[in-house]
Amino acid sequence: MTAHLLLKRDERLMISTHTFPMRKVNPLGSKDELLNFLKEQIEVENKIVDSLKRSLVDIRNPVVQGVLKGISLDSVKHAELYSSAVRLLKEVSPALTQEHLDKQRELVEEHIHVELELIKKISKTVPTIEEDKVKLLLEAILEDEKRHHKLLKRVLEILVRGETITEEDWWDVLWRNVPFHGAPGG
Repeated sequence: MTAHLLLKRDERLMISTHTFPMRKVNPLGSKDELLNFLKEQIEVENKIVDSLKRSLVDIRNPVVQGVLKGISLDSVKHAELYSSAVRLLKEVSPALTQEHLDKQRELVEEHIHVELELIKKISKTVPTIEEDKVKLLLEAILEDEKRHHKLLKRVLEILVRGETITEEDWWDVLWRNVPFHGAPGG
């Protein structure tokens, strides 16, 4: 996989190409192959984060800096999701008490409401923005909020089903709304 990063050099922005090792994985491969793939992806995401952190030091353009920081945070999130996938494969999830299940459901429902309110507010505001750079940033935030809302609704569906949660359901939650599944730009 090749990641293209903007770097500032001699007061000019340049594109730097970093190559990260990637293996093709047979989707029908063994559990060990999948675990190795997931662990490699964690390393790739962490390299992206490190590379972006080094590059951000000299970037002064707030739009470029904000977008690259956002991508870095997404890579941190992706590494966390890959780690969760590893834990799903290696560990047996403990059963939840009804009290814990209810608390999780309540928390998810609260955040579904918060995300929906943010979506409404930003959707109403974006058409009124004349500054292209600000509009670009708000549109990116809006798309993130929509993905968050969709993901939370899916998690709620699984929580409502309670004990009937399958491993397939958790995989679906982990990856359904993750754009590019760890590729740069998502």
